[in-house]
Amino acid sequence: MTRQIFLNGSYINESEAKISVMDRGFLFGDAIYEVTAVLDGHLIDNDLHLARFARSLSELGISLPMALENVREMQIELIRRNQMRDGTVYLQVSRGVAERNFHPAGDLVPTFVAFTQPAKLSGTPAQREGIAVALMHDPRWERRDIKTVMLLGQVLAKMSAKSGGFNDVWLHQDGFITEGASSTAFIVTHDGRIVTRGNSQVTLPGCTRRAVLTLAERRGLIFDERPFTIAEAEGAAEAFLTSASSFVTPVVRIGETVIGQGEPGPVTRHLQEIYLEAARACEQVI
Repeated sequence: MTRQIFLNGSYINESEAKISVMDRGFLFGDAIYEVTAVLDGHLIDNDLHLARFARSLSELGISLPMALENVREMQIELIRRNQMRDGTVYLQVSRGVAERNFHPAGDLVPTFVAFTQPAKLSGTPAQREGIAVALMHDPRWERRDIKTVMLLGQVLAKMSAKSGGFNDVWLHQDGFITEGASSTAFIVTHDGRIVTRGNSQVTLPGCTRRAVLTLAERRGLIFDERPFTIAEAEGAAEAFLTSASSFVTPVVRIGETVIGQGEPGPVTRHLQEIYLEAARACEQVI
């Protein structure tokens, strides 16, 4: 089946989807994106993702291309057209098309693209067995709270980590872990406290992060939103990461340091279970 793409109000075949060379997303990275997971036909945490989508646009001064309810309807239509029960739906909006100039005109019409990517999101080897993450200095700009398409720092970090035999990478600055290259970093202390950084301009406000913390709070688990050091991470009882496409994934090695017993711990396993339960209770769209 030919994949259908949403482009500026129309659903078209992927081979017909064209964007101008003069699009500011291509020329300057002047664009944002958002991604929502689909599991067994359920659209997961989508209200959180749409709220972050709107916030990112607002922070860059780009107008919403359509009302959020219409964006949601479009996501569902795209998922159904592509018959995708498991995978992700991506939204991407640039400031628009104009001659290359650092100073954009105020009347540009945003370019809006959306597409689906089928993928297995639950029961993966990484979720079952855990992963190893490399440690690298955070190379990114200072407004990491905006989900922009400027991902070169993350690309280079992930490439370097993979070449070193790691599954992923955690970034750090001034001795503190900021976040993963495409995920939120968590540790569990030896007295059972879940620790992750609070939201700020240093990190992206993760939607899966928020959902997991809400579930933890409802079940009486204790968590601290604070920075944690590399040393704390290496000495933690457990570690894990969260993202829209990987859910809750155990981290069993950080750099050359094995975490805990070198296998997913009980707190991480519990969070995996309750997150999947909540995910399958989200709106079913296909």
